[in-house]
Amino acid sequence: MPHATASWLVDNTSLSFEQIAEFCGLHILEVQAIADDTAATKLTGRDPVRAHELTMEEIEKGQQDPNYTLKMQKGPEQVRRTKGPRYTPVSKRQDKPDGIAWIIRNHPEISDGAIGKLIGTTRTTIQAIRERSHWNIANIIPKDPVTLGLCSQRELDALVARAAKKAGIETPTDSRIDGDRAALIEELRAEREAAARDAEAALNAEEAPAAPVELTRDSLFKR
Repeated sequence: MPHATASWLVDNTSLSFEQIAEFCGLHILEVQAIADDTAATKLTGRDPVRAHELTMEEIEKGQQDPNYTLKMQKGPEQVRRTKGPRYTPVSKRQDKPDGIAWIIRNHPEISDGAIGKLIGTTRTTIQAIRERSHWNIANIIPKDPVTLGLCSQRELDALVARAAKKAGIETPTDSRIDGDRAALIEELRAEREAAARDAEAALNAEEAPAAPVELTRDSLFKR
């Protein structure tokens, strides 16, 4: 449950987004979306300490050193998929044509079979979208399947790399955050540190004793 674990680490630790993304096997932008509450669904955090995957000592090491890589105590049991198409929740199924159209437009080298396994659909549907004969083609808008929650960024990147290698073309690279990756991480880290300082200042202000009120004849008369 990588997304739920990432949600707990974001809410309960000061680990960097890169550390959380690497530990949970997610893309850094997925962790950022969880932190900003812009993920498709509200996640219930999963405590990796109670699950015996992390220790508090390991988390402390990570909080003290942003370059430290968290080490899992034991790996979660691998979920083995049975044969057949990928299961997609009912709430996401209407988004499949948009995700298929996005892959066809941006990565035409990916085969229909590979798209079907990634999205969890049939070759007939994919072919209909390719030929623009789909019954709802007028309302299909190409959208990133990762943003739609139909697959993870890692799954999509791996599929694109395999298809590019098989087709003998250069593997496309995601340059969306190459230029400002460090600046983005630093900005997000500064925001979290500022929020922590503000919370600490507010707590100290509440705990500070009230200044004594000097009693004078005028003040007593006003009371």
